[in-house]
Amino acid sequence: MSNIHRALARRAGLVTAAVSAALLLAACGGGSGDGGHEGHAAPSASASASATGGAHNAQDVSFAQGMIPHHRQALEMARMAAERASSAQVKDLAARIEKAQDPEIRTMSGWLRAWGEDVPEADGSAMPGMDHSAHSSQSGMPGMSGMMGEQDMAKLQKASGKDFDTLFLTLMVEHHKGAVEMARAEQAKGAYGAAKKTAADIVTGQSAEIEEMRGLLG
Repeated sequence: MSNIHRALARRAGLVTAAVSAALLLAACGGGSGDGGHEGHAAPSASASASATGGAHNAQDVSFAQGMIPHHRQALEMARMAAERASSAQVKDLAARIEKAQDPEIRTMSGWLRAWGEDVPEADGSAMPGMDHSAHSSQSGMPGMSGMMGEQDMAKLQKASGKDFDTLFLTLMVEHHKGAVEMARAEQAKGAYGAAKKTAADIVTGQSAEIEEMRGLLG
């Protein structure tokens, strides 16, 4: 009997050792798997962040700081159309301009705050230190391609009916051309993914509206 007991004891010891080894391997395997998963998580998160924006450069800042007052002036012009335009097509176009550009102003303002940069004042004035070397100067607004001067805005404000329609379309074509120029500079020189995407949307959308306005002008 003692021999049987000794054999059973040895067998139990072997089973215990095998189970312990199996548990140890499972633990190591799980740790390795978790470690491997964590090792892949960081690059994945980094890639995701890069896809949604990534790093920005001076051109991205310039683009946002220049486009915000540019958009604000377009909204000011578009809002006049509700009361002064005679053409339903002009009123519809103005409403679409407002719908597209107002959210972009909020988005670009958010970028600048996140980057610790100044957001242009609500009166449309440019921020000091802005780099607009890529943009032309028109209507007394240095660095703001296509921006209307005070005389143009005053003339538009006084116009009504068909005169307003013609003047609005003429001025807005030039305004849109300036925005497209600024957006193309961002596409060429910017680094921030979301800003370049917005620039591409501006080029596509406003180029189409330019053609629409030229058609309305006849």
